[in-house]
Amino acid sequence: MPYVSPEQAMKDRADYARKGIARGRSVVAVTYAGGVLFVTENPSATLHKVSEIYDRVAFAAVGRFNEFEQLRVAGIRLADFKGYQYAREDVTGRSLANAYANALGAAFTEGNKPFEVELLVAEVNADHVELYHILYDGSITDEEGFVAIGGSAEALTARLGQGFSEQLSRDDALRLARDALA
Repeated sequence: MPYVSPEQAMKDRADYARKGIARGRSVVAVTYAGGVLFVTENPSATLHKVSEIYDRVAFAAVGRFNEFEQLRVAGIRLADFKGYQYAREDVTGRSLANAYANALGAAFTEGNKPFEVELLVAEVNADHVELYHILYDGSITDEEGFVAIGGSAEALTARLGQGFSEQLSRDDALRLARDALA
């Protein structure tokens, strides 16, 4: 077996994951005065690209369906277990985002193949929305206002940035997200 430097191996894994993610349909998240909207084109009634994980906590994903479906179900189980064992208020978007980041990071560095997924986790609190973007390698970013994931994320983010304001109504946020995806 030929020698491959660790840097080259990580680059190859990242390229592999990005190519798989780019094939999926994008998801956009836009915060508004009372919450957050996850919007995507989803022709399948059985595909759970967007889902509620727990009270006030939502999940969205792009990439390989079987991989993000496993992560979605694991997140639901983790949230249910934590809410039952401790208290419902102990289940947070941050704790779920960190759990997803740990799982993706471990698979990226140690597994045979990295996950071909990109995730969003949002938690709606009384006074603000927490929005987390988790990449295939376990990198996690705290986002503000809006975010796009998937193959055309850069173009979508630019379109969202042109029309976003902190005080959007739900209808205006939906219109902005829909127009960005069009």
